[in-house]
Amino acid sequence: MTLLFISGQEILLVLALALIFFGAKSIPEIARVMGKGMREFKKATSEIQKEFDNSTADIRKDINDVKSSFNSDVKQISKNIEDSSKTDD
Repeated sequence: MTLLFISGQEILLVLALALIFFGAKSIPEIARVMGKGMREFKKATSEIQKEFDNSTADIRKDINDVKSSFNSDVKQISKNIEDSSKTDD
């Protein structure tokens, strides 16, 4: 088993050292704190993503409005050019 370039023996060694240094009673507390930290990190990143999406929604709407206006102007100009070329014939 290889996880992030660490073999199974190395994982067992790390777990054994953690057990020796921290003791059996404090390891669940450490895991609980790490779990809470990871949960808070995920929550913060999702909040940042939502805030980014909300703040850029107006910009995207404005860009789409300009794009559609530009396209309609181009179509109108093309129609005018076609009409003028037909009258010249």
